[in-house]
Amino acid sequence: MSSSAVRPVIPDDEDQPARIPAHYRAISTHLAIAPRVSVVIPAMNEAENLPYVFKTLPEWIHEVVLVDGNSTDNTVEVARELWPEVVVVPQHGKGKGDALITGFEACSGDIIVMVDADGSADGQEIVSYVSALVSGADFAKGSRFANGGGTDDMTPIRKLGNWALCSVVNAKFGARYTDLCYGYNAFWRHCLDEIDLDCTGFEVETLMNIRVVKAGLKVQEIPSHEYLRIHGASNLRAVRDGLRVLKVILAERSNRRARRRATPSRLNLVRGDGS
Repeated sequence: MSSSAVRPVIPDDEDQPARIPAHYRAISTHLAIAPRVSVVIPAMNEAENLPYVFKTLPEWIHEVVLVDGNSTDNTVEVARELWPEVVVVPQHGKGKGDALITGFEACSGDIIVMVDADGSADGQEIVSYVSALVSGADFAKGSRFANGGGTDDMTPIRKLGNWALCSVVNAKFGARYTDLCYGYNAFWRHCLDEIDLDCTGFEVETLMNIRVVKAGLKVQEIPSHEYLRIHGASNLRAVRDGLRVLKVILAERSNRRARRRATPSRLNLVRGDGS
């Protein structure tokens, strides 16, 4: 087995620090943070995967918001057993984008982290995302292709598609991303007011990445390792969802051009004043 496929060692429960219900949350013996961190986990029939997901979450986070997409297994019961204070929000719509938007609305934290429920993400990486935000970034974007990142769960065709779509976004919107379609991200709550999410499917990550750039927000990429889904099958379909991502890119590009045409130039405004 290659080293890239080996999951990080998870400390035993007795080694975990006790939760400290104070204004400052202890991250380690020498580091603490003030902002409250909410973790949003969209889940549908992920009962078998949640034990690993919750096991990796840091004890110092403020809250976990689980968005249940009408699960037919015991996803909700397992979540409540693993994290008694979990906030469970039912999803009334469909799709990952709809689930995340629902979860974001339920968060009470200053920082919001989005994590998949399939066990592919390592919750211990959250400290890197939060560190980037408290150091000045508005949006901490996970990347499997930044130096130090990696993936065990992408086929060659998906890697090629992600690279192609990422290249288009970089060229059209002036971004410098190394990864586009990845769902492990974190951001300050104020970002939601500036990106105004309005999509329902897997293209939500792409829409977020485009709109944070268009809004002029400070983005920092965080190297992240994506592991194989532990149980079950993903609802992601490379061709179908790739086309949806491309549609979002083209729509955002068209909207950008339309706004430029609708906005008078600075020169015209000066001349119109007659001064």
